[in-house]
Amino acid sequence: MPLEPLVCARTATRVSSVLHRDVKQFGKQHLFDGSEETCWNSDQGTSQWVTLDFPQPVKVSQLHIQFQGGFSSRLCLLEG
Repeated sequence: MPLEPLVCARTATRVSSVLHRDVKQFGKQHLFDGSEETCWNSDQGTSQWVTLDFPQPVKVSQLHIQFQGGFSSRLCLLEG
C-alpha cells in the first residue's frame, strides 16, 4: 500500500532562514515541490531548522530528507 504525504496546503511551514533572502529561488515553497532541480537553502550559520504545523494530529511512519548537491548535516534532531 503506497504511503500518502502528510504535508498539505494547510500545513504551516516555517524555516530558520533563506540563502541571501532570495525567497523566489531558495524559499520554503521548494521543500515539498517534488522537484530535484529546486530546494530550500538556508543562509549560513548553525542551527538551521524547518517547522511543520499540521492542521490535525498526524502519525508519521517515515521521514525522507534529501540534501542538496553533496551537502549533509552533522546532526538532525526530530521533535514531535
